[in-house]
Amino acid sequence: MSTLDVSATGAAAEAVATHVPTLVADRVASRLFAQDHTLWGEAAEDEASKRLSWTGLPRSSRPLVGEVAALRSELEETGYDRVVLCGMGGSSLAPEVICATAGVPIVVLDSSDPDVVRGALTNLDRTVVVVSSKSGSTVETDSQRRAFERAFRDAGLDPTSRMVVVTDPGSPLDEQARGAGFRVVNADPAVGGRYSALTAFGLVPSGLAGADIEALLDDAEAVADLLAADDEANPALRLGAAMAGTDPLRDKLVLVDAGTENVGFPAWAEQLIAESTGKEGTGILPVVAIGSEPAHLYADGTVVRLVATDADDDAGARGDSVVTVAGALGAQLLLWEAATAVAGRLLGINPFDQPDVESAKAAARELLDAGIGAGDEPAFTDGAVEVRALGGEWLTGTATLDTALDDLLARLDPEHGYVAVMAYLDREADADLENVARDLFERTGRPVTFGWGPRFLHSTGQYHKGGPATGVYVQVTTAPAEDLAVPGRDFTFGQFISAQAAGDAKVLADHGRPVLRLHLTDHNAGLAQVRTLLGRGGA
Repeated sequence: MSTLDVSATGAAAEAVATHVPTLVADRVASRLFAQDHTLWGEAAEDEASKRLSWTGLPRSSRPLVGEVAALRSELEETGYDRVVLCGMGGSSLAPEVICATAGVPIVVLDSSDPDVVRGALTNLDRTVVVVSSKSGSTVETDSQRRAFERAFRDAGLDPTSRMVVVTDPGSPLDEQARGAGFRVVNADPAVGGRYSALTAFGLVPSGLAGADIEALLDDAEAVADLLAADDEANPALRLGAAMAGTDPLRDKLVLVDAGTENVGFPAWAEQLIAESTGKEGTGILPVVAIGSEPAHLYADGTVVRLVATDADDDAGARGDSVVTVAGALGAQLLLWEAATAVAGRLLGINPFDQPDVESAKAAARELLDAGIGAGDEPAFTDGAVEVRALGGEWLTGTATLDTALDDLLARLDPEHGYVAVMAYLDREADADLENVARDLFERTGRPVTFGWGPRFLHSTGQYHKGGPATGVYVQVTTAPAEDLAVPGRDFTFGQFISAQAAGDAKVLADHGRPVLRLHLTDHNAGLAQVRTLLGRGGA
């Protein structure tokens, strides 16, 4: 394969043949890279006019290479060998993939769980913290920042010597951080969070952790002209057409790691695609497959095989709609951003807004103000699990976990439905819970997504509420081992994550989506029950 390659078979190939000639005739690629904000219709013009600078980042981000190198040299006097990134969504997922692919360690803190936050507040004498927030007002990131500032001071360390802030110029965080003496790196304000991999949000934490960010930009720049070309061989046009141009629309995109050197790439692509396309009752649902076999096949799905650059195009291809993608990480970051923008045009939506992410945030804030849990009694308790049912009168009178799940799955559309498992737990300590996605797939024959809360709220959370009303939702929450105060705030981390979970469930229910809420009153005992419940396959 070449440096960047996209091939398609079956329904995906038919979509490419149908739509790419029109996309070429309409000069979509060249207009996109010329930052033409009219490509997505009049309703999207205002937002698009402020969100297209990502197309030029392979060149415009070059000054960051030297800036990060100088910053790293300054920070070396602290003796740091540990980088912690406080960020959400696109601000955290891109650095996670960049560092994993480069083989350098980074701690990504994108949780409000008090036990997870406390676990990150360790080895402070060896730690540099990067606080990333585009708006400068993201509550999760602000709370984490406050916790680290307090922890550094309590340890007798100067926070300003060990913390770096990445934010848009003029944001509240920009002004506050500069006034307090912190190092600040401004990102390009004309780039949205999920398209920000090659901005300061992706490059600063990755570079401080030891990744070669210059090589990353080199790989992206090497394909920029190819992706901007009005040519039927353009990989972005081909991928965008395969994603959103099938007829009828195959709106499930199964992302399979089939040997790609880009470690963890499906999780980054998931948030880009879901948050960009899942709105106005349409969208593409990315499903991150567990394992290397493309076993998740559905009549309404397309399998995307992410392969190594030297792989055989057809090795292991399965299904009647398959796309195979290869390329270096920098090249693929730019490819998928361009392809997602093209998919937005084909779907007739604005790929740069996220209205339902904001609604979940607002609901969480309202619950924090009102007091968590007021009037929120469980329908019943089974062992160490409290059960709540939202989004309609769908729960039967039999008070067991098994029958509650049966009732939820009875609502699943056998042709177009999907199951979303949303776990507000520790994604490292409880990592094996993610395997229940495969078990539920085996049981239902339908796609199953798994999201760690609250990070998925900035990702698939948009699709859950703005996309087609075909999902059923299982939410898992837990009581923390020990709560943790948020310095300078009138709420704790435990209260905050409870509000985030309850707020998300409320918005889903308000949209008529059925939600089964499972709260673990005892973490270990309850988690064992939930694992058994969700993992019983075809039983």
